[in-house]
Amino acid sequence: MSNTYAKIIIQGSPISKSNFKLSNKNGRSILPYNSGKYHDRYAIYEEQIAYEARLQNPNTVFTESLIAILKVYYKSEKRHPDTTNIPKSIFDGIEKSGLIINDAQIRRLIIEEYYDNKNPRFELELFGESTHYMNYEIREKQISSPPIEYSAPPNKKSQSISKPKKKTTDSNKFCCEICGKSIKKEDAIFANKGKTILCHNCLKRLF
Repeated sequence: MSNTYAKIIIQGSPISKSNFKLSNKNGRSILPYNSGKYHDRYAIYEEQIAYEARLQNPNTVFTESLIAILKVYYKSEKRHPDTTNIPKSIFDGIEKSGLIINDAQIRRLIIEEYYDNKNPRFELELFGESTHYMNYEIREKQISSPPIEYSAPPNKKSQSISKPKKKTTDSNKFCCEICGKSIKKEDAIFANKGKTILCHNCLKRLF
């Protein structure tokens, strides 16, 4: 096979390790695969990618810069990892396969998200830049389609943004807008037509 094109298809729901962090006693990041824990799946997934990528492209080794087209097919439209976090696991596995020398070779990347509840997978195409170039455009639709709406993650819905109160229960005391500390009216510094209240220490830090 020519070393200017390769295609890899890996069956199963794509997973992301973007938020996974595990270190050994020396502080070095590790990716365990035989601890019997849930996080073994990250290393096992990379090994699966490495094995099948090499099996599907037995005589291909890329040494030049590459263009990558990644199509990710999830089981569910609502429950799946962030697509922007998916490439890290995939390209780490592709690098382990020996198909590429380093994932830094990927200089151009397009990611497309799809849904297939019967056959979740990802399909990756690699093109050598010496023989291929990328040409894409974004057009406005003549007829709009229903938007795919997103909501905040469950762990963020209950969070509220708290703002420092300008006044305390004592009408002669105020709170600094920056540090939130209580200050007496005579020690308060008013700015922005009285809408902003600062203490002397925070004012000094600003200059």
